[in-house]
Amino acid sequence: MTGFGKSIVQLSSKKITVELKSLNSKSLDINARIPSNYREKELDMRTLIANTLERGKIDLSLYIEITGEESNVTVNTGVVRQYVDQLKKVYPEYTSPEDTIELMKMAVRMPDALKTEKDEIDESEYAVIEGALKEALQSINDFRGQEGAILENDFVNRIKVILSLLKEVEALDPERLGSIRERLEKAVSDLKENVDQNRFEQELIFYLEKYDITEEKVRLANHLDYFLVTLEAAGSNGKKLGFICQEIGREINTIGSKANYAPMQKVVVQMKDELEKIKEQMLNVL
Repeated sequence: MTGFGKSIVQLSSKKITVELKSLNSKSLDINARIPSNYREKELDMRTLIANTLERGKIDLSLYIEITGEESNVTVNTGVVRQYVDQLKKVYPEYTSPEDTIELMKMAVRMPDALKTEKDEIDESEYAVIEGALKEALQSINDFRGQEGAILENDFVNRIKVILSLLKEVEALDPERLGSIRERLEKAVSDLKENVDQNRFEQELIFYLEKYDITEEKVRLANHLDYFLVTLEAAGSNGKKLGFICQEIGREINTIGSKANYAPMQKVVVQMKDELEKIKEQMLNVL
């Protein structure tokens, strides 16, 4: 499911921002972008996310902004002096104090002119980060919950539409069988041959049984009811609902293949259209 969560914490010398983004996915896929000195805590963060979010392509971003006077970046004095001495040989005409400043600006851009000292992670600071992550997870779950409520309402309405279309199929069924029987009788009469009426009736009954959709109608109604029951159940039922959709589609397809009657096939097409719209959103369901 899609979602977004963000949490900002201000410490004495740092501003910590945690962002979470979620996109649709059949499984859980976590992509983490965090500063290198926090990498040792990446597994803990991933575990916390995995225990909270069951599915989705998750992007975790951790930003640390230094707001105080402390910094772990220092000038590598010896290296910068060597660069300046070498630059003076390259530019001997640079003799004034202003020229020396320009040389120093060039020197600090050279490799290894600045060095970054890796800070050890303060456990109390990580506890703050973990709290911010939990807050962002709660935010993204709230976002998902709102989307889920909208999807649930959409699913219920579409299942009800399919149920109403199923009633239309049931109403058309006697007319359909009568139409098939009439066509067969006309075809036989057009042959202008004497036909054993008893044998014809037996063959007709056998033929009509092949087009009987009673079982399909009963199974389809059961699958639709089961979908609604599963939708209301607690827990993660996205994959289960997907399987039920497959069974619903199978019954609708069978009814369509057996229909042999244009008005009923038209209704079947409408049922398929509603089911496809449900399937399009099924990846959004956990």
